[in-house]
Amino acid sequence: MKKLVALSLVTLALAGCVNPGKASVQSGQLEGHRFVLESVNGAAVKPTAVPPELRFGEKMAVSGVMCNRFSGEGKLSEGELKVKAMAMTRKLCTDQQLNELDATIGNMLRKGAQVDLTENQLTLATADKTLMFKRAD
Repeated sequence: MKKLVALSLVTLALAGCVNPGKASVQSGQLEGHRFVLESVNGAAVKPTAVPPELRFGEKMAVSGVMCNRFSGEGKLSEGELKVKAMAMTRKLCTDQQLNELDATIGNMLRKGAQVDLTENQLTLATADKTLMFKRAD
């Protein structure tokens, strides 16, 4: 009986150390870093003069550029990134891919996107879009 109790206690202690779900990304892991967009839904992003990027500053200040520049204050909650009050310039680029990326990043950040950070790779995902970035700093 004592062995059973001891085994139960050890099992409970170990179970408490294991997170059954994915660990959520914390703001400190993103702040101060710059990420360059590599792919959209698995398709490589073609090189441009100014590479599409996403930056995280202090207090989760989010900024970047696709075709247009954008910025706002982000909030991370349970692995989801939202930027409610986002400002974006309004120019039309000759590159259709960049124009589409403006709409994609705007929608993702306003509505919320799941965030995953694995080593130097940042992933933003919604039900229909996945953007993969590589840390560039």
